[in-house]
Amino acid sequence: MLSELWEHINNPLLYALPFFAVFITVEALSLRHHDDDQTPRPYSKIDSRTSISMGMGALVAMLIFKALTLLVFVILYAELAPWHLPTGAWWYWPVLLVVVDVAWYCNHRFSHRVRIGWAAHQAHHSSEYFNFGTALRQKWNPWSEAIFWAPLPLLGFAPWTIYVAFALNLIYQFFTHTETIDKMWRPIEFVFNTPSHHRVHHGSDQIYLDRNYGGVLIIWDRMFGTFQAELHTPTYGLTTPVGTYNILKLQYREYGNIIRDVRGARRLRDRLGYIFAPPGWKPADKAVETAGLEKQAA
Repeated sequence: MLSELWEHINNPLLYALPFFAVFITVEALSLRHHDDDQTPRPYSKIDSRTSISMGMGALVAMLIFKALTLLVFVILYAELAPWHLPTGAWWYWPVLLVVVDVAWYCNHRFSHRVRIGWAAHQAHHSSEYFNFGTALRQKWNPWSEAIFWAPLPLLGFAPWTIYVAFALNLIYQFFTHTETIDKMWRPIEFVFNTPSHHRVHHGSDQIYLDRNYGGVLIIWDRMFGTFQAELHTPTYGLTTPVGTYNILKLQYREYGNIIRDVRGARRLRDRLGYIFAPPGWKPADKAVETAGLEKQAA
């Protein structure tokens, strides 16, 4: 029975992988004569190689994640859910896809606004390029997703269908990682996450920071005040460039930074702040000290 469930869980994403390779190849070839200061920018060999390597590692991490969470979700669904929704009903999959997209928005926002979540997610934002290859630059630490998916089996959604819906969500998001598509028809731009909206999300410009968290639908950002339209070509990457293509550093360096900050903090509230406050947070005394040094330097 588990093998049958596993087949269902992995099918959508596995079927999509060859298409991902085709689209990456076509986009890379179409941009090979562009200059690096043009928009869209051509592919960088080392950056693309890093993204693809991180994507391969993410597949292994996701396999482990599914193995660990499947049993938990099955127990929640079988023992604690007050009802089981009929997977064969015509409305089941549309409702599930919307619910998974809401969960994605919440998890994505958490991953940007809570430092321990950002430590895992920042690897995806570390590239200074934005193309289909960048979409493969995924995290190896998907632990926070389990927190935001856990309510779904309790609501009566069969665990295997949650994984399928999430895979479809990821497949859609692959196609939002490109500079080759300009803004689309306004009704589409209003409802759906598009390349234009997702370019904003990957921008390190001040006006673009912490915006456009939506996966498939952008309406959650419009509803909850996190939407930003694309005004100019973003500067991609992190606000503090990492300056490395070392995959282990890209994946885990921020965890090391958290450990360093926590060990150097004197008060419990400061230690908790370094873990659970937004990225870049500092205790009030250090924030004042930093501001004073910056003022002197100016």
